[in-house]
Amino acid sequence: MMNRAKTLMLLAALTALLLWIGQAIGGQGGLVIALVFASAMNLGAWWFSDSIVLRMHGAQELTVAEAPELHRMVTGLAQRAGLPMPRLYMLPEDAPNAFATGRSPAKGAVAVTAGLTHVLDRDEVAAVIAHELGHIKHRDTLIMSVAAMLAGTMSMLANSAMWGMMLGGGRSDDEDGHPAAGLLGILIAPIAASLIQMAISRSREFLADEAAAQFTGDPRALARALRKIHAVSQAVPFDSARPATAHLYIANPFTAGGVAKLFSTHPPMEERVARLEAMADKRLVTA
Repeated sequence: MMNRAKTLMLLAALTALLLWIGQAIGGQGGLVIALVFASAMNLGAWWFSDSIVLRMHGAQELTVAEAPELHRMVTGLAQRAGLPMPRLYMLPEDAPNAFATGRSPAKGAVAVTAGLTHVLDRDEVAAVIAHELGHIKHRDTLIMSVAAMLAGTMSMLANSAMWGMMLGGGRSDDEDGHPAAGLLGILIAPIAASLIQMAISRSREFLADEAAAQFTGDPRALARALRKIHAVSQAVPFDSARPATAHLYIANPFTAGGVAKLFSTHPPMEERVARLEAMADKRLVTA
């Protein structure tokens, strides 16, 4: 419940920031134009999200004949989650990882790397699949598309205003907005938007972890899986990883330290593991 409320508050903050910066930089007209353009771009990205991402990473669909055990596992988990059976894909990567995509539960798809099935045991693979089903059930592709639209609109407004100032196309005195506020917006908009967008992504990861624990009944299985994924990923490269899709994976395929953690799409692995182990301890106490 706390993570859901946090997501709503962050989306509200992102919306409020967009309205303030849009008014300060471009007035009402500039805000509407940027919002319409960003909405069209992100609607297209969301609508075709499954095919775009899967093609980008060279994913191959797995048939029942090719992976009968994996299909049985996912069918059972999907039934527990109250979801239709998603399409299954394999990525030809040795680094263990997985992601979910699709604009709705009916269009859901789960992709796992070849390395995931080699590194993890059956219960751990099931926990990772359950995490991805959590993303599908919570419609995280839609939520992150909305966040990307709002953040993208702010960035476009800031870029347009910056080029306008450089080329001498300043605003006239009778236009809406304030010059000082506009300059401040140009400077802070991209950074603030990225920070809020990444915070939303981290909140969704915690929610998906909680869903996995609920669907499998074994929080420690996901905790073990995350530890293994994190450890192996430090040594095994993920060749097809792209920054634009890093937020989709159960574990960030890129390492970040120091200040860069603020812009990370995922919570610290240690915190995720600690939360899952706390869930398991609570289950033992209440059992």
